[in-house]
Amino acid sequence: MKHVISSVTVEIDAPAAFVWDVLVDYPRYPEWNPYTVAVSTALRIGEPIDLTLPAVDGSGGTFVNREYIRVIDPPRHLRYDTGEEMPGIFAIRDQWLTELAPTRCAYHTTDTISGEYADIVLEKTGAWIKAGFDSVATALNTRTESLYERTTPFTVELHHGHEHQGRGD
Repeated sequence: MKHVISSVTVEIDAPAAFVWDVLVDYPRYPEWNPYTVAVSTALRIGEPIDLTLPAVDGSGGTFVNREYIRVIDPPRHLRYDTGEEMPGIFAIRDQWLTELAPTRCAYHTTDTISGEYADIVLEKTGAWIKAGFDSVATALNTRTESLYERTTPFTVELHHGHEHQGRGD
């Protein structure tokens, strides 16, 4: 049996390449990512990626889920999977960025779960995975737009009708 869990799709007011840089800036995940609270990886094909996630039971604890990098296609697609880490379960995580305009893109992520125990995993953790993925999409949107806004020149009209060129930092 195969199951696909998809996040919401968010539209982000920033170029896809800028969003990609935020997405793979793993040391900063604790600053913004509510679902993947820490990551350890060399970000190379075939190498492990250790994802620290909040406990499924909401106890406040965390656990490390080891997966393996399979696709790095900036700024469009990032894929990792569980490899042989969990007998009877195989999960493929895809994260997608789609350019909508030069300074706008869309993000969503999916988890494709298959294997002998896929039905049980979906029953026990499907809602938790979906909520986590949705929270990542929303937080990535907020984080990226905030950072991009601070790096983009803007024009502000002052009280006396004069314009001021500035940066949003």
